[in-house]
Amino acid sequence: MLTLLLYVLIVGLVAAMLFLVASAVFGRSEELGPLPDGTTATVLPAEGVTGADVRALRFQQVVRGYKAAEVDWALARLAERIDELEFEVAQARHWQAQVVAGQERP
Repeated sequence: MLTLLLYVLIVGLVAAMLFLVASAVFGRSEELGPLPDGTTATVLPAEGVTGADVRALRFQQVVRGYKAAEVDWALARLAERIDELEFEVAQARHWQAQVVAGQERP
């Protein structure tokens, strides 16, 4: 029984030493403070969202993935921009069809 207790103590000490070494090497005590409530580090331009903007998006990670509010916000902005672009393309195609139809009549 004493041998088992000694093994458990040694394993616990080795685990504690490995944890301290890993914390010193990788942790570096560089924790950033939390963002104020209602703010986000996720940034998209107000106008003219490009593919590069979308590729540069980064979301705050939380325990089970990404912060849902930030992802929802980004998806809503992208959906609005896609709707705007589709409307502009439809208008351009309509205008182009009118021009072509006007040229064919004479």
